[in-house]
Amino acid sequence: MKYPIGIQNFTKVRQERYVYVDKTAFIYKLASEGSYYFLSRPRRFGKSLLISTMDAYFRGQKELFRGLVLEALEKDWTVYPVVHIDLNTGKYDSEDALFHVLNDYLCKLEDVYGKYPSEVTPELRFKGIIERIAKKHNQRVVILVDEYDKPMLQAIDNPELQEHFRNTLKAFYSVLKTQDQYIKFAFLTGVTKFGKVSVFSDLNNLVDISMDARYQGICGITEDELMTYFKSSVQDFADAYGISFDEAAAKLKKRYDGYHFRQRGIDIYNPFSLLNTFATGELGSYWFETGTPSFLVQLLKRDNYYLPNLTEEEVSGDFLNSVDSVDVSPVPILYQSGYLTIKGYDQRFQTYSLGFPNEEVSEGFTEYLLPYYTNMEKNASPMFVGQFVHDMEKGNPEAFMKRMAVLFADTDYKIVGDAELYFQNAFYLITKLLGFYTEVEHTISDGRIDMIAKTKDYIYIFEFKYDQSADAALRQIDEKGYAAPFASDPRKLYKVGVNFNREKRCIDEWKVN
Repeated sequence: MKYPIGIQNFTKVRQERYVYVDKTAFIYKLASEGSYYFLSRPRRFGKSLLISTMDAYFRGQKELFRGLVLEALEKDWTVYPVVHIDLNTGKYDSEDALFHVLNDYLCKLEDVYGKYPSEVTPELRFKGIIERIAKKHNQRVVILVDEYDKPMLQAIDNPELQEHFRNTLKAFYSVLKTQDQYIKFAFLTGVTKFGKVSVFSDLNNLVDISMDARYQGICGITEDELMTYFKSSVQDFADAYGISFDEAAAKLKKRYDGYHFRQRGIDIYNPFSLLNTFATGELGSYWFETGTPSFLVQLLKRDNYYLPNLTEEEVSGDFLNSVDSVDVSPVPILYQSGYLTIKGYDQRFQTYSLGFPNEEVSEGFTEYLLPYYTNMEKNASPMFVGQFVHDMEKGNPEAFMKRMAVLFADTDYKIVGDAELYFQNAFYLITKLLGFYTEVEHTISDGRIDMIAKTKDYIYIFEFKYDQSADAALRQIDEKGYAAPFASDPRKLYKVGVNFNREKRCIDEWKVN
């Protein structure tokens, strides 16, 4: 089986016989029921392949759809002129960058369809091109825009540059409404949705299908699709690991499934990671390793965000669906970028609860964040976590705490910020990573145990204090009876009291009983 990893061209997928998960019924439904659509999905989720499939369909390339659902649905196969714009190709680090990308597309079209001297701005040129294309072909035009938001997303930490891109694209996309008489179909995709008060304010005829129940499976791979197209791949994976088919399916589900794009939505697998696993035979962090933008960390730190809330957020739909809310919270962009997903829905208050979609994202994001909250070097977290786990498995809490102290030592003041929040966030990340390899329960709030860690032979109870003493922490463990539930457990139990010094911003004392 040939897996189309990184291949975004529908013609290439079909002609070179890569496996294709048939999404063409969605395309027919969109084309037959409406004209203007917007879809937001995380990167590497198949948006570009979807756009390319639409391109082939509207160009009437019937032979590419042989054996697919759309072949039976479509009777006319009308050929339409297609304008396909992909904004993923530019590096948007200056005001001229967006103009150069748009200008390249427009110049090539103007070479074929001409240009009037009065058309001096990108929007006027786009407007004229659409009209001339329609008149020349005596057929309305199809407009496909891939990664519409790439310029604004790259400039998210530069408000002035982002506003410049926003204004340029707002005028450019407004042409889709003013030239409605010449347009058959328009489809825009991106990672994020910049609210209707901004980019799309002039395009109020655009239908957002990002959370539409009818289209939640339009990108990604559903459970049914996994078993329809990749059942033999799951079996090959099971054979490679020496486990049963059901065990293999469970591993894949835990690692890559869990995306929900609406309340009570179906589970969606990350297609990029799933296909890479089938190709290599190895579980990995394929999607995560293709690049996490550093601005996400800057947003979290800018807002002094309490990281344990990542899996406890409850927000409204309007808040969740507009990256304009990034001025208030990093949560919308974390959701739209695929780092958080919908975990629950409160019908009464119409609020969504969020969390990590799966193990790949939870583990990868935690490892990615840790160097930003401690003095750990980037790419060192797997090694550090392995050492921590080995200390626990060997019953060596002293060595564990020495490593902890190193992580919190000599940390830059600008990194630390609020000392208590810094410690809570860093400790949350460490325990989160430990939880992938040991059984860890923890909360950091009044009246509850800070952390319990369990291995095959040992149980550890940790209590942390600020500007007090390790003895005070141990006293709380005893006075509140934290060890009582484990009295009959045969494993050896350690109580660890830790004091964090706010002024020095470090662990200055710990004791083990």
